[in-house]
Amino acid sequence: MNAIVLDEPGGPEVLHLGRAPTPRPKPGEILVRVEACGVNRPDVMQRKGLYPPPPGASPLLGLEIAGTVVAHGSPVANTEFPAIGSKVCALTNGGGYADYCAVPASQCLPWPEHYDAIRAAAIPETFFTVWSNLFTTAGLKKGETVLIHGGAGGIGTAAIQIAKAMGAIPLTTVSDPEKGELCEKLGAIVINYRTDDFVEKTLEYTGGKGVDVILDIIGGPYFSRNLKSLAMDGRLVIIAFQGGAKAEDVSLTRLMTKRLHVTGTALRPRSTEYKAAVAQALKKHIWPLLNSGALEPIVHTTFPLAEAAEAHRLMESSSHSGKIILTHPDSVSS
Repeated sequence: MNAIVLDEPGGPEVLHLGRAPTPRPKPGEILVRVEACGVNRPDVMQRKGLYPPPPGASPLLGLEIAGTVVAHGSPVANTEFPAIGSKVCALTNGGGYADYCAVPASQCLPWPEHYDAIRAAAIPETFFTVWSNLFTTAGLKKGETVLIHGGAGGIGTAAIQIAKAMGAIPLTTVSDPEKGELCEKLGAIVINYRTDDFVEKTLEYTGGKGVDVILDIIGGPYFSRNLKSLAMDGRLVIIAFQGGAKAEDVSLTRLMTKRLHVTGTALRPRSTEYKAAVAQALKKHIWPLLNSGALEPIVHTTFPLAEAAEAHRLMESSSHSGKIILTHPDSVSS
């Protein structure tokens, strides 16, 4: 099959269209003919050699896909296979940048109503990540406030919408007014971190209390400031280190006196059972909102699969808002 391959870690230029063996679905898996796949920060890290796939996962890039079911592996207990020929989107364990991808059936969901492959492929990685971290890990509740760093990205635009839909109050940081306008339309209180101190603005918006939850993609440079921005019993969930992994000037006294909870998580190494539980939560709480149009993934642009290197250059520039999607030359929209 056709697939995006890399001979060695490096910059976007190492990505090229090549050939790879077509995967065979293992027990509990299905084989999907891929029509579109999402581009995500973990793909960039894997390309650089900084995020190796977990044991048993495909070495190919690509953590989310949309396409058509073409084959089943052998059945396993408590797993329902989508029908051959049905349209699914899926959180993969790798291998999405290819013509075919094998994925656990429990990590698949049907395309929302009236969706095409592009919009369906924009859902899994970000929506699974947001639900897992905001609700499973942080326990975000109706009426609570949540600060979402990087609100205009794929994770951020999904997090704002999902938090608001679940009755929380989202605040977000952005780098420019255009991205801020998008996030305001999605329902967030916007802080331009280039012109304002997000700690001061967060405390101002919350009447000095601080936010209940922070979803952070920056890491070390924001750690101390995040602690200052949290309310009593606040929860900080770190899901990426785009600004670096080392933190300085950290007050452990603040952790104790405010009873703060700090968690670092990564979704990809989680078990199939954990991801299946997230899929069922999304199907129950989020899929009706996608079907009705109350929520929708934000797609910035698409590239043909063969231009994956250009998609990675755009991702690393951080000039996009929403998702970047790779499309296959023979994909068909519904």
